[in-house]
Amino acid sequence: EALKLRPGDTVADIGAGSGYFTWRMAQKVGPTGVIHAVEIQQVFLDLLMVNMERRGVAGRVKPVLGTVDDPRLPEASCDLILLVDVYHECDHPLEMTRRMTDALKPGGRLVFVEYRGEERWIPIKPLHKMTAAQVRKEMALHPRLAFVENLTNLPRQHILIFQKKTAPPGNSH
Repeated sequence: EALKLRPGDTVADIGAGSGYFTWRMAQKVGPTGVIHAVEIQQVFLDLLMVNMERRGVAGRVKPVLGTVDDPRLPEASCDLILLVDVYHECDHPLEMTRRMTDALKPGGRLVFVEYRGEERWIPIKPLHKMTAAQVRKEMALHPRLAFVENLTNLPRQHILIFQKKTAPPGNSH
């Protein structure tokens, strides 16, 4: 609900795994929407597509075999890109974020869901948590992204939302 997806939206689920969020978002975007399910291992894409068939949304889901530094998404195609507990695992976060930003439409949103590093009580290793300040600092390296908000309505995770700036006329970046 926090993502405010609309029918017809094009969304990328980075690190889609077996499709837990993919099929839920596929329901929200409806039959005219598209979900790019991105994984770096073919075995997960195969499992995901079996799950999407079972749930009746396979026609809306496009499996994408990405790499550790490129999600291999079409340029300026996505209304929203979601990473749930994925960004902190990226081997090449700078390059990956650059490619994800390329894939966003102007005004498109890049959303990170990460366990809150500020909270010591959350039973997750510190290596698998990020503070809001940490995510914002890393995204500040990308001038085409603007911070929008940090939602804290989940009990253990941040929902950090950034938006691709609309470039002035004649300026591609």
